[in-house]
Amino acid sequence: MQFGFAVMALAIATGVLAQAPAPQQGQRQARYVPEDHRPPLFFREDWKHVPADSPEHPVTQASLSSPNLELKLYGETKQGTNPDTGIWEIQRASPKDDPTFIYTGPCMTPCALAIRDRNNYVNLTGLAKIRWRTKQTGFHMLRPIIKLADGAWLVGDHAEGPSVDWRETEFALADVRWHWLNVDKVVTTKDSEWVVNPDLSKVDEVGFTDLMPGNAADRGHGTSGASRVDWLEVYGTPVAR
Repeated sequence: MQFGFAVMALAIATGVLAQAPAPQQGQRQARYVPEDHRPPLFFREDWKHVPADSPEHPVTQASLSSPNLELKLYGETKQGTNPDTGIWEIQRASPKDDPTFIYTGPCMTPCALAIRDRNNYVNLTGLAKIRWRTKQTGFHMLRPIIKLADGAWLVGDHAEGPSVDWRETEFALADVRWHWLNVDKVVTTKDSEWVVNPDLSKVDEVGFTDLMPGNAADRGHGTSGASRVDWLEVYGTPVAR
């Protein structure tokens, strides 16, 4: 009798094992799709017109709309008036639809503007991108700049050229090639080679420059040659400081 029960138990066990699917050798994991992991908006800056009683003035920390962001200005030209110098914030009565914008016309030497989040670095790998609304005149070409966590500065080969009207564009940081930047003089430096595989996983500051002086012929104003930025968006993943 016991032998019969043992045979029956073995038969049942054998049937269960036969019904169980055999483990697959070398089973593939799910494919990583970058488009399913787009980074969020890290910051957007539209600029505040402060003080409101002056249509044009040097840009200051008060011009930033978010208290979590810090304004950084670079170059040998310092902010000032009489004579007008540096990077300015402008809101004019005409054209009627002109926005509040940043203007590099009064830069008598190459200048740059960058923004730093007080609490976070930003990871600009993967599908990280920059969107902005800009307008350039003359031969000015607006370019992105970044400060890495180790203090090194880079300027990108992506350039927004002159246009007759405001233009909205975006570009992926993965498509940009970089040169070293001397941020004190706002010129490329070190050598003529591209920076190979810079680590963009922890970026300290993000901004822009056109690597050129402004409107010397117009005493810092007018249309002879300058860069204008209406707003700036950076998409990347926050990394706590």
